[in-house]
Amino acid sequence: MHEPLHPVPVDLPDIFSAAASAAVPDTAAEVAYLQRLGERVRQARARRGMTRRILSRDSRVSERYLAQLESGHGNISILLLRQIAQALDLPMHALLLDAAGPSEELLRTTEYLRQLPADKLLRAQEVLRREFSGVDSETRRQRIALIGLRGAGKSTLGGMLAKALAVPFIELDRVIEQHSGLGLSVIFDLYGQSGFRRLERECLEMVLKQQSHFVLATGGSLVSETATFEQLLSNCFTIWLRATPEDHMQRVIAQGDTRPMSENREAMSELKSILAGREPLYRRADATVDTSGKLLQAAFENLLRAADRESWPKTKSEITSSEERGGK
Repeated sequence: MHEPLHPVPVDLPDIFSAAASAAVPDTAAEVAYLQRLGERVRQARARRGMTRRILSRDSRVSERYLAQLESGHGNISILLLRQIAQALDLPMHALLLDAAGPSEELLRTTEYLRQLPADKLLRAQEVLRREFSGVDSETRRQRIALIGLRGAGKSTLGGMLAKALAVPFIELDRVIEQHSGLGLSVIFDLYGQSGFRRLERECLEMVLKQQSHFVLATGGSLVSETATFEQLLSNCFTIWLRATPEDHMQRVIAQGDTRPMSENREAMSELKSILAGREPLYRRADATVDTSGKLLQAAFENLLRAADRESWPKTKSEITSSEERGGK
């Protein structure tokens, strides 16, 4: 007969009573963690161009709590989840995934990449995209995508570029409206940011399947959606149309949208915050064309040069092929 097994008593704190009674984090490390978490939430909201009120509506979390979270005073339960992840020797995101848990290979790869400096991480991303995207370089070069904030000139310059290259010009926002049968404002009202992002991803996939040559004007916030932006980078030659916040604002107003005039100081501050949050993402484009302080024709000529397929850098395979032909 085996002796019945009994749990060995261990002196552990009651995390539920601790959560109920704790009002503030216990250590400087916990304070710093909540501050970083709050800053990440604030930056993510800024990149998407969302006000706190819109995020409150879409997430069903009060504006008051969001303000506390962004200021580094998140709920104590966040710290408890972090403690559990640390005890399991897992990154916290591994516990937060909606789908089945990641494989050991994925966790090890993620941890290795996480330790790379920024410059090497960008190189690693390019290598992974080139090796595993399944899109050859020539196909990618036939698809030009313009990114940048509203007012950068994507529609005007994109239409001119498509005409010069004799390829279709596509505005992704118009495709979304046609596909859904709804205007953008109605989509946001009915389905919120998350619903719009799903439609945006679906419509980008549809464009990529149906068209082999095009110039595509994307929405300014597409870059803030990781999966959608990675798909764009993998399948298209991307060009960032860059402009100053002041030029962005003036061009939007010139298009007939006078809403920024109502609270100009707050609108300009928010615009600068959005641009600052997205700039590192925009910089991942294959080329950059500055449209500030440029006449339309001059900006177009710069864009045409950036999109000139003959001037694009050759891939390693193309260089090898060229050298082989030269040696024959």
